Formats: sequence, C-alpha cells, structure tokens
Amino acid sequence: MSRPIDVMHLGRDRVICAYEIGGVIVDPGPSTCVDTLVDALGDDIPHALLLTHIHLDHAGAAGVLCRRYPELVVYVHEYGAPHLVDPSKLLESASRLYGDDMDRLWGEVAPVPEERIRRLQGGEAIEGFKVAYTPGHASHHVSYLHVDTGNVYVGDVAGVRIPPHEHTVAPTPPPDIDVEAWLDSVETIAAWNPLVLCLTHFGPVTDVADQLHRLRVSLVEHADMARRGEEEDFVRAFDRELRDSTDAETAERYTQAAPPEQMFLGLQRYWRKRAETAVV
Repeated sequence: MSRPIDVMHLGRDRVICAYEIGGVIVDPGPSTCVDTLVDALGDDIPHALLLTHIHLDHAGAAGVLCRRYPELVVYVHEYGAPHLVDPSKLLESASRLYGDDMDRLWGEVAPVPEERIRRLQGGEAIEGFKVAYTPGHASHHVSYLHVDTGNVYVGDVAGVRIPPHEHTVAPTPPPDIDVEAWLDSVETIAAWNPLVLCLTHFGPVTDVADQLHRLRVSLVEHADMARRGEEEDFVRAFDRELRDSTDAETAERYTQAAPPEQMFLGLQRYWRKRAETAVV
C-alpha cells in the first residue's frame, strides 16, 4: 500500500508529497519538513530512500534521515550520487537561485555517507521497483515503477498539478532542462502503462494519459514562450494562466512548487545551450 505524506512545506499543504511503501520512502522532501515526515511514519522505521533526483525539495532531507536511521540506504542516479556525499556544489548552485531564503526553504543539507548510497543507471530492479532513467527536468532524474501496484513515482517528470485542479505545469528550473529528453522520458513512463502517477507536487493521479498530455503541452508551450519573450512577459503570462485555471489560494502552491522566474531561467539556459550547439 502506497501512503502519500503531505510534508507541509513552509506550513502549507498540497506542495510537497513524500510517499511511503513498505518501509521505503520516495522523495522525502527537504529537512525543514523532517519532523512532519517522521511524525507521519510513527513507529515505522524506513530502510530505504528512493530519490527521483537530488533537488532540495525532493531530496534535501536525505542526509538528516540517514543520521536519524542508521540502517537507511539511499538509491539515486549515479550522476547525482557525488552531490549527496559532498553537497557543496549543489548548495552553491541552489544559493544562486534562493539566496538568503536557503535556510528558510530547505534547512540543513547534511552529507550522505558514501557507504549508504546505492547508485543507479536505469534498468535495475530494487526493493520491489523497476527503475527507469528519465532525464529532462534533471540529468540525474529516475522514476520508479512499483511492480505490485502499477504505481509510478515520477518526481517532476509528470509535472506540477495541485489538487483539486487538473492544471499542469512543467517545472523547468536551471541548470539542465532538456526539452527533447523530457519528452522522451514521458514516453518511457507511458510505456510502463501505469495505473497511477505519484507526483511530488502533488499527490497521486489516475487519469494517466491525460496527465502526461497536459505535461507535454505545458513543457512545449512554456519553452516557446521563453524563446520568444523576456522574463517579465513570461511571468505575467504564467500568472494569467494560473488565474484562468485555478483559484488564488491554489495558485500560491503552484508558484511555491514551480517559481515562474526560475522556470524562465531554466528554459532560457536550454535555448542558449541549443544555440551554442548549433553554432558548433
């Protein structure tokens, strides 16, 4: 049985969802939410973390949880593993985006002991899950199919969708957005024929084909907006999109999970890299 756990990021519901399945936690969230996660676990002691990727809203608590649970092991793509052992470069990169808000948003980012890390490439079978390499949002992103239930834990690959709304946003922060790779990753997920997509932002969704379609549309449309306009235009259009598709309270949760300024920067970097490659 998969158990969604709302970790109440910044005291707000429906922003970050961790999942617990038989002593396995998928994407625990940041360490600012550890107490909420641990309280939800109660007397259950997790034996494994499955990280879709190492961004702080998904994996920031990994080191703190390893300290709390001495037998805990951490599964992560091999590209992300070194940044768990030594998070200094990860923190430097995140600090450029979040500045003085780092501690308020994410709290302590403790290193994960090397011996506790299990490196993934994609294609493995672990802990009752199949693993697929699903880059695009991040070069080190993986997704997990729970074999017994048909649930797929997709991190950010299937987008941000805040209930009760269906509106979907492709979160595109720097540094390594790759639109083509992301669209390929969506096809990888679809090929599993999942029954449920377990989104980090936020919760399980059962209209799988429709959700993946909404993600594709958001990714392509936002990429085109970023290519044609300036940041101010992008943010204004994004705000209008949320006003037209959600309500004011829920819109705040969308922007907490996917800040539009960062989305623009990630897509801008994507287009710049595309242009540099074309020149070469």
